[in-house]
Amino acid sequence: MREQIMGLITPTMAIVFFAVFLVMWWRGKMGSYVLGFAVAYVFFAIGFGTTHLFDTGSPYVFHITQFFYSMSTATAIWALTRRAGQPPYLGVLLVIYALSAVTLAVAVVTTPEISSRLIIVNVGYGAMYLVCLMSLLGGQRREAIDKLIIVAHSILAAQFMIRPVLTLLVEQGIAADGYRESVYYSVLNLSLALISLMTAMVLVGACVYDQIKAVREQAELDGLTGLRTRRAFEQDVVELLERAKQECLPVSLVVADIDHFKAVNDVWGHQVGDHAIAQFGEIITGTIRDTDLAGRIGGEEFCILAWNCDETAAATMAERIRCTFAQAQVEGMPDDHRLTASFGAAGRIEGEGYGRLFARTDAALYRAKENGRNRTVRDAAGKKRNVVTSITQSVDERREASV
Repeated sequence: MREQIMGLITPTMAIVFFAVFLVMWWRGKMGSYVLGFAVAYVFFAIGFGTTHLFDTGSPYVFHITQFFYSMSTATAIWALTRRAGQPPYLGVLLVIYALSAVTLAVAVVTTPEISSRLIIVNVGYGAMYLVCLMSLLGGQRREAIDKLIIVAHSILAAQFMIRPVLTLLVEQGIAADGYRESVYYSVLNLSLALISLMTAMVLVGACVYDQIKAVREQAELDGLTGLRTRRAFEQDVVELLERAKQECLPVSLVVADIDHFKAVNDVWGHQVGDHAIAQFGEIITGTIRDTDLAGRIGGEEFCILAWNCDETAAATMAERIRCTFAQAQVEGMPDDHRLTASFGAAGRIEGEGYGRLFARTDAALYRAKENGRNRTVRDAAGKKRNVVTSITQSVDERREASV
């Protein structure tokens, strides 16, 4: 009776966490990875319940249990890697499951004891989580909650590898019909209950963190274009410029302005003007890379920080945006009318902060407008300064060589 009650604790906890993640996904409108956590706990509950409720002497029980446990593990790994933006390596997980299933089938036929079966299936689950950890460690997210997830699942992978061996060293062999009365089963119940609780708390914390972060980021986004607001953009740019300085990487700034925008509002109305701004924002989003940063810094003015990109490449990117926008049909405007935009581009000079870089880029934008609009102008002052710097460096090098 005691074993029956203890055996129901773990699957009951799994069902509770299934409900928690399902509600978070449904009510919080969170990503599909949260639903993946919920489904993983359902599979886990079914797998544990199968072992607990059915005759472990049957040759099919361990296969059924392994299937549902493996589905739980694979689903959890898919959800974790999806949250981190990393590949789940489902093909590798399938190979591990297949090898474990074949080895398990051989063990079921060759020996009546279940010691070898326990080691086979647990090592398989541990190997799956090792694949997950390798994928997570390759991700770019390194915030505190991400590190905590890696630590929690490292413990999870380790216990799958260590627990069966240590327990069986103490208990030696385990008969199939005495499995639920064994020391191993008691240790299994306790360890799974504690580790499942720990893992679930970490995952719930990650979901809450993601929700708070999404709300904060949503508040920092311009409602019309989906780009960053000026304040959020400038805060992020300052951080990226400091990082570029530390890593000795080139960065460039592009400032853009829709030409004759006041006339658009006066002639066709503010709603058409909003359509133009939104479309321009979509074109920027579709052109820049994930490592770049873009924001709407004024009514019809936009700014882009091109990461690891010199002035020439940034100007080329600006030209792509300009040409695409010049060909786009804006909703509400006549079919034969097109809007254009002007661009200024400047590469960051060593020791330069955001204020000076923006001033040079903005000056290049004004030259583009003065020269007829619908064009991209690179910063001439910055190029001259780079030339002077190069000449000075060359002179210094020659002096050092002569000495």
